[in-house]
Amino acid sequence: MPNSLLLLLLLVLRAVTGDAAADSADPCAGRRIHIRDLPPRFNTHLFRHCDAAFPLADPSSSATSTPTCESLANHGLGPRTHARSCSWYRTDARLLEPFFHRRLLERRCLVADPGLADAVFLPYYAALDSIPYVLDPSLLNSSALHGASLAQFLARDRPQILARRHGHDHFMVLGGSAWDHSQPPRAEPRLLGTTSLVRLPEFENFTFLALESRSWPWQEHAIPHPTSFHPASLPRLEAWLARARRSRRTTLMLFAGGVSRPSRPNIRGSILAECANRTDACVVVDCSAGKCSHDPVRYMRPMLGAKFCLEPPGDTPTRRSTFDAILAGCVPVFFEDAAARRQYGWHLPPGRYDEFSVYIQKETVVLGGVKIAETLAAVPEAEVRRMRERALEMAPRVLYRRHGSTAELREAGKDAVDLAVDGALRRIRRRARALEEGQPERIYAQEDDSVDA
Repeated sequence: MPNSLLLLLLLVLRAVTGDAAADSADPCAGRRIHIRDLPPRFNTHLFRHCDAAFPLADPSSSATSTPTCESLANHGLGPRTHARSCSWYRTDARLLEPFFHRRLLERRCLVADPGLADAVFLPYYAALDSIPYVLDPSLLNSSALHGASLAQFLARDRPQILARRHGHDHFMVLGGSAWDHSQPPRAEPRLLGTTSLVRLPEFENFTFLALESRSWPWQEHAIPHPTSFHPASLPRLEAWLARARRSRRTTLMLFAGGVSRPSRPNIRGSILAECANRTDACVVVDCSAGKCSHDPVRYMRPMLGAKFCLEPPGDTPTRRSTFDAILAGCVPVFFEDAAARRQYGWHLPPGRYDEFSVYIQKETVVLGGVKIAETLAAVPEAEVRRMRERALEMAPRVLYRRHGSTAELREAGKDAVDLAVDGALRRIRRRARALEEGQPERIYAQEDDSVDA
């Protein structure tokens, strides 16, 4: 081979390997996020009337234990449970949006130029903006307008940001169930308590990080319900996990939730009936009318004393109690796949559910006469301990660290925010590649939704 040709090949090889090395050395490659600068009417101004026309809590509920404006404390984590508390807060899930926004501001790889960004985050406090439509019957017929003003703003303010990838690189957080915001815009009659946010055509390519996804979640992905535990340091986290590991568990199973008997047979009614007959094996924590919403002591202490926590579906398949149970080392018991396995693949790998939870098909209990206590009592004690340990290993993945946490805690592992952003970036990168390669059908694939730890 002529020397000149050999030299040319060496130069080309050096250029290629050099570029690859540069990419591997760039910790922000594929992870650059631009936080869109939105007018305050879409976020912070929504706080201004927290105790007036549309409070964060439904005024018809007598069990709200935290004044509405106090829920805004600590960037949405709420007030501390008591004066000496360092990690426990009275957290309202609808304030996940401002807290998530606050946490995102701490991330590396933020860029001011949207043209350099791999993803665009919209700090729109959607659940808070929906409150007028949800609580005021006079606005029922206007609920399809939820989010419309944001769509108009994005279309006229630097429209090239939205047009670059047709919105496929945009994501936002929704502090509620996607079901509550997926009513068709032209539906008649309108359903009270729902809006059409995720069904607006202008948002159809966005990724929504919601507390619960629908059955066909190509547009959104579920992220964990926030618990009340938000540690700011690694010793705080480790101290809690150590307490959960050494806790003496004298109760076989626990149910925390509403205790009103249903009008027709269902799994919740079967659980309440069995617990009433097996007080030696089952503890019921009455969370009716929001009694547990801002009072973690009410349910976390009993969970620390139970081996299994029953997680039946309610009005929707998922429950905050699932994540409280994992945090307490109380092995969750599911009665349908939609309760978690099909929801939280970025945080709880579906292939590992058998390692930290129990599944009992609800029809076998409601219609087949299967007794939950007998089923759980038959699980060998060594297996229960193993599942408890796996649940506690998963706990850091589903909790939301406090903003401003120590570098030691951040480096110890990823929390719910980190994993949610990683998942959104994976989805956006895949969609961007599909657009660039002219394969739009790949945009709707879901292969990134189940990531094993």
